[in-house]
Amino acid sequence: MCLHLSLEVHPAGVRNFPSQAIHPINQPTKEISMKKFSSLARAFAGIGLVAMHLTTPASAAASAAPPARPTVVLVHGAFAESASWNDVARDLRARSFPVVAAANPLRGVKSDADYVAAIVGSIQGPVVLVGHSYGGSVISAAAAGKPNVQALVFVAAFAPEVGESAVDLSGKFPGSTLGPTLAAPVVLPDGSKDLYILQDKFGKQFAADVKPALAQLMAVSQRPITEGALGEAAPAAAWKTVPSWFIYGDGDKNIPPAALAFMAERAKSRKTVVVKGASHVVMTSQPKLVSRLIVEAAQAAGTAEATKAQP
Repeated sequence: MCLHLSLEVHPAGVRNFPSQAIHPINQPTKEISMKKFSSLARAFAGIGLVAMHLTTPASAAASAAPPARPTVVLVHGAFAESASWNDVARDLRARSFPVVAAANPLRGVKSDADYVAAIVGSIQGPVVLVGHSYGGSVISAAAAGKPNVQALVFVAAFAPEVGESAVDLSGKFPGSTLGPTLAAPVVLPDGSKDLYILQDKFGKQFAADVKPALAQLMAVSQRPITEGALGEAAPAAAWKTVPSWFIYGDGDKNIPPAALAFMAERAKSRKTVVVKGASHVVMTSQPKLVSRLIVEAAQAAGTAEATKAQP
């Protein structure tokens, strides 16, 4: 606590009064006035000492204040959009974490990573990057060369090696049933193709553990990904140098759970949470578990940075 006192002392210890209020001052009155002035001076000096005493601990407390919480940047994947993070974001904000839910363009790994990297570069202070599904490929590339990224959290997400694609990793292990649920590609003017999941198959394929009414809205609002993005090779693999955490459901039908386990082990995951029965959108069906892991990652990474900074 800092106590700030503003004191004003007038000449001879008295205010300037209008001239008609001034009377001749005899010697006894003068002696009394001087005594009062001396008493006031001692009082002011005492107050100054108190102010100094109160100010010093405040400065010390400020220097020992804990570091600011990192900004959590949430990156959605294919067939989803930023609102898929709503409950996770709400929980993180309740814990006083700044949150940005990025609108992943879903056009290509390199271009999407550049977009997210620009967001990360605009944030002052530490960042925890969180990616879902294809968003994992994006955050792993976006974090390369960004010293303020303290942790990566993969939520039912790809963590590719340089040169690997989402298609490569999904086909590495059996279990994905995504292919037959895709609608006919939408051919764009530049010749590229946008992919959607058929709305009547979306719930069972993508969000089997989400309430049907919400799953239907998610199907309607899904954002497409280009076919090329899913087959694009990863340009970087930040999980090799940035501490990483993983969470996924064992009921995932988009990315085989065996592939997710393989990627978590390869990345030397600091902690891997497997949610029994959870679908591909574990952040929507189990937001508390996801936000809890993000908080753990932020705290662990922050502690490691603080230790590293000590002389």
